[in-house]
Amino acid sequence: MGSQWENFLKNRGEWRGTFTDVDPCGSLLSTTSSVLTLESTADETSVLFRLRRYRPGQEDGEPLQDHRQEIRNLGRQVVFFETGCFSKGSLQVAPFTRFGAEVGFVTPERRLRMVQLFSEAGNFEGLVLIREFRSGSGAAERPVLTWEDLMGGWHGEAATITADWPEPERQPSHSRIERMDDGTVRMTSRIGAEERTVEGTPTGSMLEHGGPRLGRFHLLPDGASSHVPLQVDHRQPFCLEVGWLVSPHERQRLIRRYDDRGAWVSSSHVVERRQGETPA
Repeated sequence: MGSQWENFLKNRGEWRGTFTDVDPCGSLLSTTSSVLTLESTADETSVLFRLRRYRPGQEDGEPLQDHRQEIRNLGRQVVFFETGCFSKGSLQVAPFTRFGAEVGFVTPERRLRMVQLFSEAGNFEGLVLIREFRSGSGAAERPVLTWEDLMGGWHGEAATITADWPEPERQPSHSRIERMDDGTVRMTSRIGAEERTVEGTPTGSMLEHGGPRLGRFHLLPDGASSHVPLQVDHRQPFCLEVGWLVSPHERQRLIRRYDDRGAWVSSSHVVERRQGETPA
């Protein structure tokens, strides 16, 4: 396992893509094009970050936004895993304060990032779906995720980093998604001794469920999914999850957990393969 900085450096390069706003019901709204570069300085003590955003089809013109930053260290609000993927977000839920989290998956030619946003009252406000491709790679976008893509059993390993210990703990992971006779969909996830099951009737690409917390699960373009509570606060524990179907037989998930005081306690990166499939 590399250091946090070494894992961060796996994101270096030029990435071209799009930022798409998604409303709370999963409808796609406005999209802007983007060019993001992460480049080490000559002495390799820092990384130069630059993000330019454009109107679609106008990438050769003046950007709508041009943000630059020199990164010398990484704060507690972000953790990086061995593949370079990351989980970043608010460290604490606070009254009258907007809350959000961003996660990013990384492969040699692709990145998929997502931002999950909540209002000052803690209500789920929507998503930002970010699809990025390494410049010159010719990588293709994954199809829109469907329920059929997820059905069945999945097994693999979860790496979990806690707020007080940056080295990951590795545990077996198992999940199953199945359609019941009455049309509901049941989703069960088990990491080590922790197990969570939710169930609801899908409406198109969205599923709402009850339980300790009302939640919403979305199927999205590029093989992505989002699972959020409809409201967050500092009195009841909750978790945020984003998934990415990297291939028909491999699914990755990033999970960010908060305790009953609204404090971030851990993040997990889960890599699972469809039951019966072995790693390539």
